[in-house]
Amino acid sequence: METKLPLMLLVLALPIQAATLNVAAASDLLHCLPRLNADFAARHPGVVVQFTAGASGSFFAQIKAGAPYDVFLSADTDYPQKLVEAGLASQLSPYARGRIALWTTRPELDPAQGLRRLAEDGRVKRFAIANPALAPYGRAARAALEHAGAWQAMQAKLAFGENIAQTAQYVQSGNADVGIVSYSLLKAAANAPGGRWRLIPTDAHPPIVQAGVIVRRSGAHPLAGDYLAGLATPKGRQLLISCGFDLP
Repeated sequence: METKLPLMLLVLALPIQAATLNVAAASDLLHCLPRLNADFAARHPGVVVQFTAGASGSFFAQIKAGAPYDVFLSADTDYPQKLVEAGLASQLSPYARGRIALWTTRPELDPAQGLRRLAEDGRVKRFAIANPALAPYGRAARAALEHAGAWQAMQAKLAFGENIAQTAQYVQSGNADVGIVSYSLLKAAANAPGGRWRLIPTDAHPPIVQAGVIVRRSGAHPLAGDYLAGLATPKGRQLLISCGFDLP
């Protein structure tokens, strides 16, 4: 006869380290992840979710070097797919599609000018994008600038954020006059006040499809799969939409 233990007993029966789920997340999820984690915690009392936000490329390198993450939520599908192919991760799961927006807090500048005119505008001294070598949103920003014929003209003005959250900080603080940021960060309450923004059309850059994976260390965390699955539930999807994401 099969015996089923209550969830709390199952949690208590797990090794101490298993009661903590370590999540590495792309920084466009910075303001959304606490809400997603709260939903997971409601389903799994006693399990603490610890998350670190940063550049997807940095997490990719850290996981290859053995960093102790259980779940990796990337801002693209390439980094997770490479980890799966290397045998370092499993269960590739697309969870969202990101958007980018042109944002400025300078009252004299207008995102409606478009990327090409802003590149030629003498009032624009610094233009922020995430580092394309590390951040998928940086690659999308570069593609949008190239699509507008503004990449070369913008070279002397570019300021690279290590990740998209740092890029948004550059614009919000005034350290950059204009920038290309993720819509999810722009929509968050912390970044909403001040400035003007305009969504960049999706045909100006490759789709920003975002995927997560279960990281294989000595063994997969027993609840890592459930965490990923939660992003695809009706509630998880609604939370992502409310944070400014589209569905994958």
